[in-house]
Amino acid sequence: MSKPIKLSLTQDEIEMLVDALEVDLEGYVEATKEARGNNNREDVKTFTEAAERIGGLMTRLRDLIEE
Repeated sequence: MSKPIKLSLTQDEIEMLVDALEVDLEGYVEATKEARGNNNREDVKTFTEAAERIGGLMTRLRDLIEE
């Protein structure tokens, strides 16, 4: 597991990160669809895992904004 880092951000900065992650997430979702279409199971697994991790991070960041 990665070492935790303490970081101080404004709500606006967190919202910018969430927006950037949403774009990244869309790319992984599209890549997953493409990999499925090509019957490439390894890529499907990799892209799905990346999308799930990005989604989890987005949730954590959104929770910070709502506090």
